[in-house]
Amino acid sequence: MRRTDPAEDHGPVRYGPPLPADGLPVLPELSAVLAAAANRSDAQPVGGAPALLEAACGYWTRRGLPTVPDRVAAGPGAPALLLALTAALAGDGADVLVPRPCAAWWAPYARLLGRPAFHVPTPAEGGGVPDPYALLETVRRVRAEGGDPRLLVLSVADDPTATVTPPELLLETVEAATAEGLHLVSDETWRDTVHDPHQTVLLSPAEMRPDQVTVVTDLAGALLPPGWPAAVARFPATDAGRHLHARVLDILTALGARIAAPVAAATCYALDEPPPVTERREATVRLHARVAAAAHAAVVAAGALARPPQAGRHLYADLGPLREPLAAQGVGDAQELEDLLTARLGLPAPGGHRFGDDLGALRVRLATCPLLGGTEEERTESLTSPAPLDLPHVQRALNALRSAFDDLRDAQRWEPPR
Repeated sequence: MRRTDPAEDHGPVRYGPPLPADGLPVLPELSAVLAAAANRSDAQPVGGAPALLEAACGYWTRRGLPTVPDRVAAGPGAPALLLALTAALAGDGADVLVPRPCAAWWAPYARLLGRPAFHVPTPAEGGGVPDPYALLETVRRVRAEGGDPRLLVLSVADDPTATVTPPELLLETVEAATAEGLHLVSDETWRDTVHDPHQTVLLSPAEMRPDQVTVVTDLAGALLPPGWPAAVARFPATDAGRHLHARVLDILTALGARIAAPVAAATCYALDEPPPVTERREATVRLHARVAAAAHAAVVAAGALARPPQAGRHLYADLGPLREPLAAQGVGDAQELEDLLTARLGLPAPGGHRFGDDLGALRVRLATCPLLGGTEEERTESLTSPAPLDLPHVQRALNALRSAFDDLRDAQRWEPPR
């Protein structure tokens, strides 16, 4: 079985790029709540104070996942929670399964604990959730080699592919995983960033098998700025879930992983979803959806492949069809493609190898945040404009993206004189 061994001579692939930020000014109401709590000197309890846990319960209950406070834990960002969950579920010699590709921050926590992380291919329909048949085959092969797979991490609304897994496919994968005795951690950081919620159905695995799924949500996805780390986890309402919850709190205590008191106050406010928060979230999703669709059109027009983005603030492009002209420019793998596009675009273009894809595959994640403008004023204008794609600074950014990809397309068509 192939593990997630980093390519040591192709860049720092052990630690991937951060979540795609929204790039927008902080919501004033959030800033006011955080500022009002800035003079508090008391520390938040590990796992979150009662008010924060109640707010998390309300957040999930409104999404069809009834929750009680003693089944919730909060931490300073989803990475801290995933580390604690991985240690609790797979720290005693078990193995971890993740999709290929997957969020760049998932696999390092298994490696940190000395556990192998096995990638499972995703289906053509989208990323984030393994193909059910590939999952069963991977479990069989790992066990045949003496392994002990116990944990599967997945994401219905995905980073890096920006796709949303159809419910019928998700059900097949969840049934396959639970039949093999795997515990599922569902990363739902991007569930509130679906571009067209009226046309895209998003279901949580916890709605299908609530007894075997722990949900993790990083509020940097839709509710808080990335610089204010806060995340919440929802545990199954079973004896095993109670034990897992207690074990995770033990690990968070050992790590001293508490949310800072001012950030906790802002987290409570955001999870309650008052009108200023929901209005900003909806406006942000609309903006990034429009820009992502325009970026997708530019990439596809140049001959690259990319699934239409359905969630998040990014898209995932496969430049395999342009391999020949890229090779002429010295690009033969994802790290070299990352270097080329980052230099040409002047914005980060992390290669697919950072998300567990093969180094030889010419794939990159492109974020939409850098296309919104170079200053806070321009990005605010992008947020408030009824036609953001018509703004000069957005047009310039999109034209630069089109030009960079068109150059690759034209290089493919160019033939030297005979």
